Amino acid sequence: MLSMKKDWLRWRALATPGKVAVVFEGRSVSYAELDRLARGQAAGLAAHGLRPGDRVATRMENSVEAIALVHAVARIGAVLVPLNTRLTAQEIARQFSLVEPALLVIDDESAGAGNGDPKHRPAPTPDFQACPVEPLQTVSLTRLVGDGSVIGREEERNWQEPRQAEKDQVQSIVFTSGSTGTPKGVQLSLANHFWSATASAFRLGVDTEDSWLSCLPLYHVSGMAVVFRACLYGTAVVLQRRFQLEEFQRCLRENRVTQTSLVPTLLHRLLHSSTATEWPQSLRTVLIGGAAAAPELLRDALEEGVPVTPTYGLTETATQAATALPAEVRKKPGTVGRPLLFTELHIADSAGHPLPPGEIGEILVRGPQVTTAYYRNPAATAAALREGWLRTGDMGRLDSDGDLFVLQRRADLIVSGGENIYPVEVEAAMREHPAVADVCVVGLPDAEWGQRCAAAVQLHAGATVTRDALLAFSRERLAGYKQPSAKHVRFVDSLPETASGKIARQAVRTMFEDVIATRKECQP
Repeated sequence: MLSMKKDWLRWRALATPGKVAVVFEGRSVSYAELDRLARGQAAGLAAHGLRPGDRVATRMENSVEAIALVHAVARIGAVLVPLNTRLTAQEIARQFSLVEPALLVIDDESAGAGNGDPKHRPAPTPDFQACPVEPLQTVSLTRLVGDGSVIGREEERNWQEPRQAEKDQVQSIVFTSGSTGTPKGVQLSLANHFWSATASAFRLGVDTEDSWLSCLPLYHVSGMAVVFRACLYGTAVVLQRRFQLEEFQRCLRENRVTQTSLVPTLLHRLLHSSTATEWPQSLRTVLIGGAAAAPELLRDALEEGVPVTPTYGLTETATQAATALPAEVRKKPGTVGRPLLFTELHIADSAGHPLPPGEIGEILVRGPQVTTAYYRNPAATAAALREGWLRTGDMGRLDSDGDLFVLQRRADLIVSGGENIYPVEVEAAMREHPAVADVCVVGLPDAEWGQRCAAAVQLHAGATVTRDALLAFSRERLAGYKQPSAKHVRFVDSLPETASGKIARQAVRTMFEDVIATRKECQP
């Protein structure tokens, strides 16, 4: 394995100090400026007694200072633990009990006030005093970087970098979304990020004048990956605090954006916005990941000239594992392409044996960007990682050309009366109805059939359709056993989402709790 230099920012600042590193809310920061900011933060962390290997938890929204802190934590050899800003104190406490952070860095009102617009303020900070488990110390981000702060410049003058990190040093512990159970802490090293960035560059290409419009939070691996890739490539990040449709459109218009990444829900909003999105001629890549994108969504995007690039990846693979270019999407709607450089993909049966092309099974991934372990969770590590192969829990198939088609997570598979039902197939059929904007299909427990289909349906503004009419429409496209009954169809104003904009299937299941409870009461 490659012996990794841990301080990518220092090398980048030496090579191209004047190049723009980050553009954020009207502020442009060069790599030299970002390096100085990270050095001051690293001095502040050291002044708090942080040593190599210590865990530094962060609860911050996107900002220049937050990007610098990603580099500063790596610079002192500590381990970053980015926390989802939507978590409650109790949820954070569970993660604290696992990672035992030595320090928690949080936003404060002055750090996140922005222009005074409430939409740009950070999420409320939980009452950490109520946490059953607390970090040893808590400090606001501004105290690490502000002029005249107790921590910062005085320590910077005397502080020396620790010795070079080992090649497999853990850079971060990033928690999974928990969509299939309790969130797990994925260990990622700088080597994982390096190979991920290298493989992505081979597939997507790199130009020295690239700028990546990033609205995904830094506590998600996709948001963090953009930071490391830009530093490695010497390109710019046009950063947003969070996705906000009008602001995203403005950034596309006013910045020479060449690349961006979105989840399908956000792409759908942009395509169906009341204000037309102006996709600049400079844009060559719109990476679509985080969830399976419907072929019709990709078709609509291509018709509007959007260079959609579907990808498949996970937190455990430091984002991308397979990616399809726009020309491949036109040729094979629904594919996420072939595996990236140095990445292997298999489709396997329940025993882990490879399946031939066309067969549906579990997606297995192996490569240098794949994590080596879940933090302090040997049981989960042993179950998911075998001989270097990551058992993803996702279902898919490979065609004869080696292109990957992803169906959905194994946990989302619905088995009704012994028949397999793939929610993505039912969703695609219902979404073809002109009144339907989006739909999420889930499985509900059923005493007779094992599971039954249920669908939460969001209509276009002003559109109407009855349950019976919608089911009659989908019945022309689906076998009867794949159909939900009328009482298992709910019309909703909007579908619940995770922090990254993916549809929250567990929240959709909760919508049908009354149906589940009624069926239980009727059981003998």
